[in-house]
Amino acid sequence: MKAIILPEVGNYERLILGDAPDPKPSAGEAIIKIHAAALNHRDLWITKGLYANIKVPIILGSDGCGVVIEVGADKDRHWIGKKVMINPSMNWGNDLKAQDKDFKILGLPDNGTLAEFVLAPAMNLAEKPNYLSDEEAAAIPLAALTAHRALFTQGNLQKHHTVLINGIGGGVAALAMQMALAAGAKVIVTSGRDDKIQRAVDLGADFGINYNNPDGFKKLGEQSQSFNGIDLIIDGAGGKGFNQLINAVKPGGRIVIYGATAGLPDSIDLRKVYWRQIHIVGSTMGTNDDFRNMIEFITTHRIKPVVDKVFSFAQFKEAFRQMDLSEQFGKIVLKP
Repeated sequence: MKAIILPEVGNYERLILGDAPDPKPSAGEAIIKIHAAALNHRDLWITKGLYANIKVPIILGSDGCGVVIEVGADKDRHWIGKKVMINPSMNWGNDLKAQDKDFKILGLPDNGTLAEFVLAPAMNLAEKPNYLSDEEAAAIPLAALTAHRALFTQGNLQKHHTVLINGIGGGVAALAMQMALAAGAKVIVTSGRDDKIQRAVDLGADFGINYNNPDGFKKLGEQSQSFNGIDLIIDGAGGKGFNQLINAVKPGGRIVIYGATAGLPDSIDLRKVYWRQIHIVGSTMGTNDDFRNMIEFITTHRIKPVVDKVFSFAQFKEAFRQMDLSEQFGKIVLKP
């Protein structure tokens, strides 16, 4: 089969489009012929060596949509011929509060979806909602699972809440915005680019601020008085601006962190955290129940992820370059 393979770390320029052995299923596994796959920042970090326990060669890709063509056990034969999405969160364990030591994500250490065929546990399959295209369905799994757990399981989002989505434009942030709006919340966004803020407003966000503007968060504080403050912040960046989020959230509010694409904060103002009784909560991917609840939520609300651009496998370097430059709004999709 053809696959996008990382033979050694360095950067995405090291990736090659080459031949790889066709996967073979064991009991409890299925082979999916990929119709579309989507990128995540995780894929980019792995190419650069900025991820734990990297092994090479590896086929990257955690998100995929396709049709089941083979299974390893008769009990799973009902999947054959069905269009599915793949839950990339594997071996979560029995504790719903946090993942087990054996937890792993499709696309490392196991070969992922940037290939003509991918091997996945049958229990991690979900039928593709009919209203989604293959490209839209491929954009759902990792980002929507992460967003849903951050908002509802860890963030305890309520209909009357005001939510700040930090760093709008990435796949998780865009889907978190769509889900929060569908849940009836008021949504504010931040970005370093005015065009991304405007895109978010066009999609339903109430307003946004440019965090590169020195007065941006000051204006946010002034405006927040008109809606009783920010109840919940969803953040995948971290970095030097994290204390601005601590300042922005209301007393007793929550900040849910699902990533640190901007690096670690230089410091955290702990006095404000404890005095204002702020909850800072970590969130990673989600359980099988989280995945099922997410599918039910997006289907009920007919949520379609924003697909920024679709590339062919042969254009993989252009796709990775776009992600590296953070030019996208929504998800970047590749097709074999």
